[in-house]
Amino acid sequence: MDAITDAEALRVHYGPVSTLAANKVLTRLDAHCRAFIGLSPFLVLATADGQGGADASPRGDAPGFVAVLDDTTLLLPDRPGNKRVDSYRNILAHPGVGLIFFVPGVDETVRVNGTARVVTGAELLAQVPAQGKIPATGLLITVQEAFFHCGKALIRSKLWDPASRIERKSFPTLGRIIADQTRLMSSEDAETRIADGYRNNLY
Repeated sequence: MDAITDAEALRVHYGPVSTLAANKVLTRLDAHCRAFIGLSPFLVLATADGQGGADASPRGDAPGFVAVLDDTTLLLPDRPGNKRVDSYRNILAHPGVGLIFFVPGVDETVRVNGTARVVTGAELLAQVPAQGKIPATGLLITVQEAFFHCGKALIRSKLWDPASRIERKSFPTLGRIIADQTRLMSSEDAETRIADGYRNNLY
């Protein structure tokens, strides 16, 4: 198997980066980035632990759920989940984070790289309530890089094309999957627990 094992070989393989791609990276959020984040109901948060193990976690809520506190600071609230806290454990070991913001119907995305702190201050978190509830925890993110990513991946995947949606019945439910993978409960019990969580524990 041929493999690339160093940065110089990687650059030779791909050729020089275009001037536009090299110069589009900002060190702070401009008006376009701020507006996009304000429209975004969904992002993917990437973290790594102290040994280099990686994790990517989906986060979502109403558009603008991530607060832009200033040109270099974001506040990402933590909504109720499964309490694995994989991302938070990683950040405690290694503060570097990467985020990709999505806006339904827009093929381009916004990428933000920086560092994060796990925060619990009620006054700070009161800026990102949902359904009348203030989150108990959040991430205060210091922006180091921000840039728009072209839409090629979303265009190729037809992510927003209604015709690309599958029939939901063609794939097992999460309850069925959890039951098969864990052998801890029946699929019916798993379905009940999942439905209850979706109904009563979103906020």
